[in-house]
Amino acid sequence: MEVKILNKSQDKLVFSINGIKPALANSLRRLMMVEVPVLAIDTVEFSKNSSALYDEIIAHRLGLIPLKTDLKSYNLKEECKCKGKGCALCELKLTLSVNGPNTVYSSNLKSTDPKVIPVYGEIPIVELAKKQSLELIATAILGKGKTHAKFSPGLIYYRSYPIFNVKDKSKLKKVEEELKDIITIKGDKIEIKNVLRWNEGCEEILEMNDIEVTYSKENFIFFVESWGQLKPEEIVKKALEIFDEKLDEFGEKLKKAK
Repeated sequence: MEVKILNKSQDKLVFSINGIKPALANSLRRLMMVEVPVLAIDTVEFSKNSSALYDEIIAHRLGLIPLKTDLKSYNLKEECKCKGKGCALCELKLTLSVNGPNTVYSSNLKSTDPKVIPVYGEIPIVELAKKQSLELIATAILGKGKTHAKFSPGLIYYRSYPIFNVKDKSKLKKVEEELKDIITIKGDKIEIKNVLRWNEGCEEILEMNDIEVTYSKENFIFFVESWGQLKPEEIVKKALEIFDEKLDEFGEKLKKAK
């Protein structure tokens, strides 16, 4: 197996993995999407709401606001020592109090933990007219994407690496000119120069010039785009830790089954 970082930024990570099966690639993608926990608002208690929106609508909007997540400081409720009753290790309180006329933004949420704040402070929640007000206490918990989309850490997907079969070598120069920033020609072979820019349009150009494009079943390019709760590399690392835990658990159950 070979892993190579192709692109890295604050909220996006692109890497290639060579020498694995499609089932393993898909398992890794699913682990990152639905098993890596993040904080999100789960319940909301309203003391005042004279806005034009019902409590349920505002609560739904609050739940979809990404929150900076500290996985070392919080536990999943089902794994907490309080046994799901709710404590400082598995719950976080956020308060909001705004009077109109005003626009309520995610930045108006005040957290009891300075490390856990909305990722984006400019998300609008509701518009308050004159004499309208909104006061509430929200409770955030750790959750997984498999229970609700609000607990998903980001957009994660992968592509198979393209393979080229040149049928007419006389057209290689023309193809290289059209896709000069994406591919390069070495002898009679085509190599990807910038895989991040490869798309269906490139495939169509090659096939129009008698170059067959197929896709590898062992080499994959992963794209991890974080919503901001965790860094992309944290998502990958946590997913691998969960994978190891699940394999260990499976191994223990096999031993007991003998």
